[in-house]
Amino acid sequence: MFIATAVLSVLLALAFAGASFPKLSGKEAMAAQLHNLGVAAGFMRVIGALEALGAAGLIAGLWIGPLGVAAAIGLALLMAGAVTTHLKARDTAKNTAGSAVLLVLSAITAALALAAL
Repeated sequence: MFIATAVLSVLLALAFAGASFPKLSGKEAMAAQLHNLGVAAGFMRVIGALEALGAAGLIAGLWIGPLGVAAAIGLALLMAGAVTTHLKARDTAKNTAGSAVLLVLSAITAALALAAL
């Protein structure tokens, strides 16, 4: 079970680290996307920081199990918020799907990591 948890953790860490970069660097395209979803401009960097910290927590969780569980749960909650935001803004299914997939994978990772404790 550790191998599945490790593979999911690394893949999710890469995905969230990549997703955090445009938010943390203040890319205009990302700001425009979030504005269209009704997300306040000042919240963009907060979301990016949470994604980056979650990615780091997933990697650290490979050695410190409870930290990995906490990171996966935190990222699942963040993605639940993202999916909710997309749905409230009546965004397309295509735009919502990425957050939904990351939500499911984060929840699975949390469950696997928790079972391994």
